[in-house]
Amino acid sequence: MESYALLIAATLNAGTVLAIASLGLLINEKAGIVNLGAEGMMLCAALAGFATVVHTGSTWAGFLAGMGAGALLAAVFGVLVIWLNTNQYATGLALSLFGAGFSAFAGTGYVQATLPEQVRWSVPGLADIPFLGAALFRHHPMVYGCVAIAIGLIWFLYRTRAGLVLRSVGESPESAHALGYPVRRIRLLAVMAGGALCGLAGAYVSTVYTPLWVEGMIAGKGWIALALTTFATWRPARVLLGAYLFGGVTMLQFHLQAIGLQIPSQFLTMLPYVATIVVLVLISRNPTWIRVNMPSSIGKPFYPGS
Repeated sequence: MESYALLIAATLNAGTVLAIASLGLLINEKAGIVNLGAEGMMLCAALAGFATVVHTGSTWAGFLAGMGAGALLAAVFGVLVIWLNTNQYATGLALSLFGAGFSAFAGTGYVQATLPEQVRWSVPGLADIPFLGAALFRHHPMVYGCVAIAIGLIWFLYRTRAGLVLRSVGESPESAHALGYPVRRIRLLAVMAGGALCGLAGAYVSTVYTPLWVEGMIAGKGWIALALTTFATWRPARVLLGAYLFGGVTMLQFHLQAIGLQIPSQFLTMLPYVATIVVLVLISRNPTWIRVNMPSSIGKPFYPGS
């Protein structure tokens, strides 16, 4: 039973990274912008967060540094695609490649660095409950904060005027512009907010999830987060569930190895990516479902003067 409790705990921990990044990308896509640079932003944010914790000893300062790095890179991306009308997909790929290269170059001095000893978090009164305590109540606060972010985003998108304006910009930027809304500024703010959440996810990886810095440590999580937004059909609650599903698949490989199941390690390592492909194929079989939920202007440039 203890091994299953640890598997659930590891699933929640791994899913938190994917969920935070996916929620950020969902904000982008709700405004009509596709950012394929999540992997690069998360890598740069992971380095920024790790370096900040090394020098300050504060994990929360590391989170803020990661969010700042993600928002800054997203702002550069936003200016290029929103004002200069560069291709969103090509610019996002360039950002991802830049982030991978820059983080590898700038992070060489931190490969051997170590972080201060981590505080062991637990929920008082609940952490000692058999099975449930180990599975659900001994996590870093960010694991619970991820759920709060998802709930807050649901409230923002579907219960506030600002959320309605953001969704209208993603559906029909021409109509929003005709009503007097600053479409470009709204899109830039959405892109920066999404970048900040991707940065938070990256900083969480390097400071809490695997507290170290190595080149390429995000290891495809940014790409899985991109796939999750489609998997969840642009709904925050489904993003959360999908993130935990993919987190469970990721952790399953270690659980199977621990119980001695004789499966080649290469096959277990590719499980998360195979799951991503399978899910996207299954969703693609019902294009109507995607079309109903997908923002109408996603990936399309907007020209105010046209």
